[in-house]
Amino acid sequence: MPLSPRVPDLAALDLLLSVIELGSLGRAAQAHGISQPSASSRIHYLEKLVGLPVLERSTLGSRPTPAGVLIAEWARGVIDAAGQLDAGIDTLRAQRDSHLRVAASQTIAEYLFPGWLMTLRGAAPDTTIALESGNSVEVAQAVLDGKDVIGFVESPGNFRGLESHIVARDRLVVVVAPQHRWARRGSVELADLAATPLIQRETGSGTRTWFENAVAQAIPGWKPTVALELSSTTAIKTAVASGVGPAVLSSLAVAAEIAAGTLVSPAITGLDLTRTLRAVWPSGQRLTGPARALYAIAGRTTGSGPSSDPTQAGSAPA
Repeated sequence: MPLSPRVPDLAALDLLLSVIELGSLGRAAQAHGISQPSASSRIHYLEKLVGLPVLERSTLGSRPTPAGVLIAEWARGVIDAAGQLDAGIDTLRAQRDSHLRVAASQTIAEYLFPGWLMTLRGAAPDTTIALESGNSVEVAQAVLDGKDVIGFVESPGNFRGLESHIVARDRLVVVVAPQHRWARRGSVELADLAATPLIQRETGSGTRTWFENAVAQAIPGWKPTVALELSSTTAIKTAVASGVGPAVLSSLAVAAEIAAGTLVSPAITGLDLTRTLRAVWPSGQRLTGPARALYAIAGRTTGSGPSSDPTQAGSAPA
């Protein structure tokens, strides 16, 4: 049942109790962190609501009227109950923030998330983090199903039911074995790349989807051919280094191998493979607590700040 409009708000009742306890409107205002004029205005509003004076003011201080004594007596139970409600909410928030489930596609999970986690540990040391790794489609589904609070994907596609916000960028590169003809050439034409069967991740992988979409936009009607399909980036790098064939992978995933000379990355002529990495969470929901902190960390540590405020539901298009 809706409350009567004559019922004062909690702040006014709490202030009245403080005035009676401290004996002065000025001391009560100081205790509540507000100015004396603001405190006086709050008491006047309370008196207007109830239709009766609640305080008698004098040079010696303030004391309750008979009506004020009754209202204060009734208000104590209300304020005590509000305090219990506040404490209960704090407990619920602490329970929520004590555990965070995250999903991330493989490249992000292997090469970016460890750094994010170290930073998050400093911001939320009491939070237990559980990471689930998969391809971008699997990550999106885990977040949609409520298994994970937030996900990070490499796929360029929109996901129905999810907010999708850019947190970082990376670049896809071609990698080949040192003895491959492209390694000796130093670069590869787009037409040659498009005509060559590649070692690829499984369908649903963000890396594979992004690459195939980019080539299809550059060469209308192009259809990919796959030499070998593997479910992990590590397996693909091993196959490439063994001379099975070329692959297209994130520059993050192959930086160490290129530096060591076990893989070579020829330039691609005629194709830009810079891509965005995104955070996703259920549409209409707001990120709070450790999830909000992780979102901000992801943008800061990769040099591409978050595109919008994650605390606002629907703050950016999916």
